[in-house]
Amino acid sequence: MGRFGLRGRREGIPDEPALLAAAAENPGGSVSEIDTTYIDDPDGYVPPEAIRGAWLVDGNGKLTGEYRKNPRHGMPQDDFGELTDPDHWIGWLGDDPAAVVRKGIEESLRSQAADAVVEWVKILEKPRFLTAGRRHPEDEGRILVTRAALAVPFALSVRATQHGRSVLLGVFSWAAVNLAQPEARKDRHWFDLGVGLDWAGERLQERIHEVDGEGGAAER
Repeated sequence: MGRFGLRGRREGIPDEPALLAAAAENPGGSVSEIDTTYIDDPDGYVPPEAIRGAWLVDGNGKLTGEYRKNPRHGMPQDDFGELTDPDHWIGWLGDDPAAVVRKGIEESLRSQAADAVVEWVKILEKPRFLTAGRRHPEDEGRILVTRAALAVPFALSVRATQHGRSVLLGVFSWAAVNLAQPEARKDRHWFDLGVGLDWAGERLQERIHEVDGEGGAAER
C-alpha cells in the first residue's frame, strides 16, 4: 500500500501529482493518507493511528475516487502486546513488564537528552527471551530462575528541545543476573538503533555473561 501525506479535500478525485504517481505505482491497491500532525516523514515508520485513510486504486493504477477512513486515526498509543502476550515467563520484570520496559527505554533516551519525552512506543514483533535457572535445593520439582534477558524490537516517537520529534527504530535489550538472590541482583540494558532482532537476540547470552562479570553497583 502506498503512502501519501495529503491533508486536503477528499471529495472527488484529487489532482495531486504526488498522489497520482503513488497510485500508478500501486495498481489494484490503495494509497494511504498520512496525518503529518503525528509523523514528519511519511516514508519512514508510520503507526496505524497516523493514517487518516486510504484512496483506492484500480487495476490500471488510477484513483477510483473512493476513500476509506481509518477508524483508528488519532493520537498514536503505546502497544506492548507482543511483549505481554507470549507464553513466556517475564516475572523478573515485576508485575507490569510493559511499564518497566517503557521506563527503561525512556531512561536510555534521557541519558542522551535530559528532557527527552517518549510520546509512544510500539513493540513490532515477539521479543527474544533467554532464561536460565537451577533446581531448588529443597524441592527438586521447582526451578529457581537465576538469569534472564530479553531483546525487544521497537518503533517509538521521542521529543527533545534540541532535536524536536524523532521516530526511532531499533531493539531494546535487558539482562539481569542473580535473580535468586535479590540483594545481589544486577541489571543492565542496551538501546541499539537501526539493528534487527536477530542481531540483538544473538547477543543476549554474551550480554548476560557481561553483566554477571561486572563488579560494583548494578546499572539500570
